[in-house]
Amino acid sequence: MTATIVYTGNLRCTCTHLQSGTVTETDAPTDNRGKGERFSPTDTLCVALATCIITTMAIKANDMEIDLADTTISLTKHMLSDPRRIGKIDVILDFPASLQLNEKDRIILQRTGDNCPVMKSLHPDMEVHVEYNWGPL
Repeated sequence: MTATIVYTGNLRCTCTHLQSGTVTETDAPTDNRGKGERFSPTDTLCVALATCIITTMAIKANDMEIDLADTTISLTKHMLSDPRRIGKIDVILDFPASLQLNEKDRIILQRTGDNCPVMKSLHPDMEVHVEYNWGPL
């Protein structure tokens, strides 16, 4: 088992990661009767995608003796209705200016990110746009 989840009422869940004991909560978003005080379930899916991209890239980068620390990621979720679902996710990765990579290494890392496990788990109808901002060559 990976986690336990308790619905605590008022459209909130408390989720416990069993291996680490880490606890996180979710709320329904304000546009769907919630308080929006925590990540919504659809927010967590988008965050899972972005963190999977950078984590998978970092694993490959470590093998290449490249450090991706201080990379920042901006994330935008676009909802659709009928049925209510995520229609598009925009992910923008901004790598530190100090990271000087050649084109070959950039391509290898980008392909790794584009093929992370969460990306491969998304429905093909969901549009995903990933932008890699590497800075100057």
